[in-house]
Amino acid sequence: MNFPYFISKRITSEANSSFASIISKLAVISISVGLAAMILAFFILGGFQQTIKDKIYNFKGHLEITKYNMGNSLDEKSISFKSDFYVEKDQFEFIDHVQAFAFKAGLIKTKEEVEGVIFKGVDRQFDTLRFSTNMRSGRFIKHTESGYSTEVVLSTHIANKLRLRIGDQFMIHFVQNPPRFRRLKLVGLYETGLEEFDKSIILGDLGMIQRLNEWNEDQVGGFEIFVKDKKQIDKAENVLFNAIDADLYVDKVSDKYNQIFDWLGLLNQNVTVFLGLILIVACFNMISILLILILERTYMIGVLQALGASKRQVKRIFLLKGMLLVSKGLLYGNLAGLLIALIQDQFQIVPLDAANYYMYYVPIAWDYESLIALNALTFLVVSLALGIPMAVVSRVKPITAIRFN
Repeated sequence: MNFPYFISKRITSEANSSFASIISKLAVISISVGLAAMILAFFILGGFQQTIKDKIYNFKGHLEITKYNMGNSLDEKSISFKSDFYVEKDQFEFIDHVQAFAFKAGLIKTKEEVEGVIFKGVDRQFDTLRFSTNMRSGRFIKHTESGYSTEVVLSTHIANKLRLRIGDQFMIHFVQNPPRFRRLKLVGLYETGLEEFDKSIILGDLGMIQRLNEWNEDQVGGFEIFVKDKKQIDKAENVLFNAIDADLYVDKVSDKYNQIFDWLGLLNQNVTVFLGLILIVACFNMISILLILILERTYMIGVLQALGASKRQVKRIFLLKGMLLVSKGLLYGNLAGLLIALIQDQFQIVPLDAANYYMYYVPIAWDYESLIALNALTFLVVSLALGIPMAVVSRVKPITAIRFN
């Protein structure tokens, strides 16, 4: 029989009726609470980052192909559906979906308000399923068989500012020479929570911009590209850059909104600091608790050494005891963290103010790689910290320990 394991097991069973029981439970609770907090922090941070990124990607795609434009005009130079890229787009295995768009600046005028907007024209290929997560009420525009649709989708911010409701009609004056206007009908409201979109962009029929710009049916402002794997966005950008015509330009949406993506990256530093603080607290708790257990068992240590037990065997007794406490803490911490995350993910119990957090509830991202890494890191760091109380055990002398009783 393994002598250190046998003694460690006896200590554990006897601790159920002694002061050591309270100390051991505190150790398990501290590790459990710390690990559960770290799991929730990583899951919530991942959910927060993923939600905001998805809002941007669902609205703008992962990549954009446009024509080189040296000026600052809001009106793009046109690209043709007959361009080599669009004709041969199926040869790129990483592309999931391609949709055309065009922008045009305008002024919405009602009886009481005037608001400057950017009209984003989309065609039948627009992925309404992806965009549906941003829809708050109403429906998306319906394209007509001939001509163009006058239906539009506004953000809730613009609609509230102009006091417009679904079904209302209003005038929009487009900025061009000569100026032109169109009567539009509001059929739906969207909300991303991102000011870059909600304060300025309205969605309508691409055919309207083609008519206003006197473009042919095969001319558009650019293409939005969705890739199958987000991890391959950089690779896709390089491949497309080398494949498209010389007068075209491919750009990552994350670069166009780099201030948002950089801000999301900075949040990782906060979680890293939070992780470090929790690990430090867990280590100090385990060290102090094991020292208390060692002090309580000082007489036993002296007797075991007097009977011939080596210092290594005595150290292993308390090391196994500490490892058992750590394992229990990890088990309960995982159960608590995963259970809370599951409840929040299914029932969205904890709400958020969308005006400040860009979403209505605390999001959860099931990042199993981080879960495994957190468990491994916690176990490793706390186990290494056990070396301090083990050094105390090795300094205990049998005679002193027996007199200690």
